[in-house]
Amino acid sequence: MQKAAYITILSNGTKLVLNANTILYVLMIERTAEIHVSGGKVYETRMKISELEEALGDGFIKVHRGCLVSAMAIHDITDHINLNNGESLIYTLRKKKQIIAQFQEAQKRLISGFTRDGIPATEEEYRAHYRSFDVMPFAFTDIEMVFDEERRAVDWIFRYGNPALATLEKLPLEKMIGSSFGSLFSNMNTKWLRLYERATLYGETLEVMDYSPEINAYLKVTCFPTFKGHCGCILFNLTEIEYAKISPDADKALMRYFGKTPERDGEA
Repeated sequence: MQKAAYITILSNGTKLVLNANTILYVLMIERTAEIHVSGGKVYETRMKISELEEALGDGFIKVHRGCLVSAMAIHDITDHINLNNGESLIYTLRKKKQIIAQFQEAQKRLISGFTRDGIPATEEEYRAHYRSFDVMPFAFTDIEMVFDEERRAVDWIFRYGNPALATLEKLPLEKMIGSSFGSLFSNMNTKWLRLYERATLYGETLEVMDYSPEINAYLKVTCFPTFKGHCGCILFNLTEIEYAKISPDADKALMRYFGKTPERDGEA
């Protein structure tokens, strides 16, 4: 049974249709199922875990009797189920080998489903597809993820980059395009893999500000899915960005950006 595209649930008396690709995991709390989706939302339903397991299909793994996890949302499995969004879940340790095997098989199905349809075949086709980015004042690249035999993301290959990317990375484009990041930077920091893996496999648009030891710079990176197995990245050197406040709403926008909810006008 393949993973469902959508499921219908009854939540607080309202019928909802959820995109299964946005569901990270399902957790039973007594008789209530909490459905955790990308972006932090949680939907509650009185459906049984067995009903949800059947509705969601084999793209989800039952890691203990009260928890289903999307294979796409899993980064790796250690003594916890570590998700791409940074959350960790407990699982039945005695079933570790079985759960890892299920995860690897599900990832294999997902990645083998990547088709070449619509994906540029040559450097020239990539340049033609992204030619509007050539003159942009910010760095942009399309990267293709590299997976190992266990279907874990281990590196990425630059398929397109604009001149601003060459400036940021301090390498000529002809050296980067077609090369993997790890082959160019011996001090590659794998923390970026989780971010790009989430965008590639889970279809999320993500933004992060962090230090890149490879180029000795603090970066703001926005990544988003492009082709199957690829993601696009917009990169800024933080030293070149100035914050401009253009209205009273700017502070609220900034607070929301950093995950805080501002007080409503008139509230104490």
